[in-house]
Amino acid sequence: MAEIICNIARPKSTEPVPVWQERFPIRFGAIDRSDRLTLNAIFQYFQEAAISHAENLGVGREDMTRTGQIWILSRMSVQVNRRPKYCETITVSSWPRGAEKLFVLRDYEIRDSEGNPAVQARSGWIVIDLEKRRPLRPNAVIEIMPQNEGRDALTSGPVGLAVRDNLLKIGERKALYADVDYNGHVNNTRYIQWLEDALNSDVLEKADRMRFDINYLSEIRPNDITEIWSAEFEDEGKPAYAFEGKNVTSGQIAFRAELRLF
Repeated sequence: MAEIICNIARPKSTEPVPVWQERFPIRFGAIDRSDRLTLNAIFQYFQEAAISHAENLGVGREDMTRTGQIWILSRMSVQVNRRPKYCETITVSSWPRGAEKLFVLRDYEIRDSEGNPAVQARSGWIVIDLEKRRPLRPNAVIEIMPQNEGRDALTSGPVGLAVRDNLLKIGERKALYADVDYNGHVNNTRYIQWLEDALNSDVLEKADRMRFDINYLSEIRPNDITEIWSAEFEDEGKPAYAFEGKNVTSGQIAFRAELRLF
C-alpha cells in the first residue's frame, strides 16, 4: 500500500488516505529524565494523528458538530516495545479499523528512526450525541471511513478492565484550566499525566517496555475532584499497577487503568 507523509497543518488539503502518517523529531518536552519518550507524549501524538485523520476523512470536529455529534475516546491499549530518544526522528501512523458494536476502532503505530515498530496501539471510540451526551450507533461515519482489514497494529485491545477491590488511595486531582479541552471535559492525555505523577518517578524512568490499558468511563468536568486509587500486583512475575479514578464531585468512576512493565 502506497503511503505518504501527510500535511499536518491542512489535513483536508490531502486526498482522503487510508493511513495517516506524520514524521518529526522528538522534542524536549516529550521526554523524561531518562532522555526517552514519555507515555503521556505517546498519547498526545496519537490524539493529534487521530484528529488530523478524522479531518482528512470528513469526520472531524466541524463535520461532526454540524450533525450534533462528537467523538469520545472510550478505551486505549498501548504496547511500548522501545521508548525512542530525544531528537530521534519518528513516524506516527494512525488508521481506522472498522467497528465492534458501539466502538469505532482506530489503530496507531510509532516507528523509530530505523523503521522498527517502537509503539503499537489500538483504541475504541464512541460517537456521542452532543446535546444528550449519549452514545449513538456509528453506522453513518463507518460507511465513509476506510476499514483497513487485516492491518492490525495490536491484536489484543482495547480491553475492558476488571474491578479490583484491593486499591488504596494515593492522591487526588482537581480538574483545572490546563486539564480541560474543547469538549469541556478533562482531555484523555491528562489522565495519563495524572497517573504518571502518581507513580514513583523511578518506575517510569527505568521502564523501557510496557503495556498500558485504560478505560475512560465517565467525564471529569472543570473543578471536579478526582481521587486516584492504586494497587501494585504481579503479572507473570513482572511488576504491574492497577488504577482507578473516583470522581468525588459526580460520585462516578471516571477511569480504570493497568500498567504492566516487562
